[in-house]
Amino acid sequence: MKRQKLFSLATVVATACLVPSLVFGATAAGDPEAWHANTPDQPGAVLVQNATIWTSGPQGKFVGDLLIRNGKVAQVGTDLSAPSGAVVIDGTGKHVTPGLIDAHSHTAIVGGVNEGTNNVTSEVRIEDVVNSETVNIYRQLAGGLTAGNLLHGSANAIGGQNCLIKMRYGEDPEDLKVEGRMQGIKFALGENPKRANWGEQDDHYPITRSGVEQLIRERFTAAKDYKERWDRWNSSKKGTAPKRDFQLEALVEILDGKRQIHCHSYRADEILMLMRIADDMGFKVDTFQHVLEGYKVADEMREHGAMGSTFSDWWAYKFEVYDAIPYNGSIMWDRGVVTTFNSDSSELARRMNLEAAKAVKYGGIPEEEALKFVTLNAAKQMRVDDIMGSLEAGKDADFVIWNGHPLSTYSICEQTWVDGRKYFDREEDLAAREALLKEREALIAKIKDKKEEGKEPTVAGADDPGYQMPEYYYDSAETSVCKCAAVSHKEEECTHIEHQKEEK
Repeated sequence: MKRQKLFSLATVVATACLVPSLVFGATAAGDPEAWHANTPDQPGAVLVQNATIWTSGPQGKFVGDLLIRNGKVAQVGTDLSAPSGAVVIDGTGKHVTPGLIDAHSHTAIVGGVNEGTNNVTSEVRIEDVVNSETVNIYRQLAGGLTAGNLLHGSANAIGGQNCLIKMRYGEDPEDLKVEGRMQGIKFALGENPKRANWGEQDDHYPITRSGVEQLIRERFTAAKDYKERWDRWNSSKKGTAPKRDFQLEALVEILDGKRQIHCHSYRADEILMLMRIADDMGFKVDTFQHVLEGYKVADEMREHGAMGSTFSDWWAYKFEVYDAIPYNGSIMWDRGVVTTFNSDSSELARRMNLEAAKAVKYGGIPEEEALKFVTLNAAKQMRVDDIMGSLEAGKDADFVIWNGHPLSTYSICEQTWVDGRKYFDREEDLAAREALLKEREALIAKIKDKKEEGKEPTVAGADDPGYQMPEYYYDSAETSVCKCAAVSHKEEECTHIEHQKEEK
């Protein structure tokens, strides 16, 4: 994807004010290409020595070394030797963990996470709208996050297909995706799909919890029929092939065990309901998302094979959440459910290590097991635990170096590595801030000079009336603001109602 010069000069200055932690690199002041981050080098070998290694794997936690070769974990042990030409990092007093994984993310999605025009949108794919240029990726790298499960929203009983990405900041959308792995799909139960808080919705189906159940059951019945028609035609190749239905094809993938269900859920009765439908129809629910009443039905979830991805301490923000408790995660874990804490928030995703720490506070989960809530367990929920989630030989070299205990509120992420490439370095970030400040001051001075000359400050290609940054540049997870802040146009051409001139 070619990067385009989309920002007006004023926008670049405004952004520089808001994002002091972004490393722009050596580029000319005012050049929007400063947003482009070059792919970090991948050293042939990296050795972290004498650090406290949290493997989230069979080796547990110990003081030792981590050896990386060609983007993969080569060895985890003690007294390891550095190969010739290796990058050697002194880990004395530091802690190393696997890269953190967010099991429920809406970061880096362009134009909104919900296709809310239909009650079933299983044909919609998040992978088609990945925004690789959002600064949220960099900010989350600064908190040790290396992967995220980008989910469709919860407006539909059966929503869109999800996309698993790695935080390879600066790469094109296709290069963020984790290819060749089973993908998932978003389901939703409760208030959201029945639009309980959307005002009058009499023309929408379903508007009841029983309607949500019936809709899911009916669609899987249709998917079974669709699969049978195709199976018959494929066996004979006679006559006209059945008409393709992308919506039903996604559901057939679920029936065939080729696509995972990640289901937005809160109440215990609805969690049980979906598992019963799954048993009747012959599929499994992989992970219940939010699942704030999971503590009530943890045994049933374990028996079904369902996992739970919950909030650490969010509750009471709407009616169906009133029975949530902060011990939900620890109870599910104690009952044998593979449990994670997720963010559901681009802001919270910057601090997933502290979310894991809450599993220790609420329920006394051992520290190493708590860390798995945002590492190995998250990888299991996305069926990628063979390549990420723990520091074991042969897995991807996704790891984080902390200046202290990773579950401490006082600890800071110093370096974040993805596939053996260093995508975040706090020292380099801090060093770049002075250069960024000078660039910002130069841009402000240039704008002032232009205004004194009576000219409107612009950049090449952005001087047409009504010029506006394309919608795809907005990350749906970012704070919603009037896009006029990123537009170079005349006042009377603004159509935002809050900026229209007041009629006398």
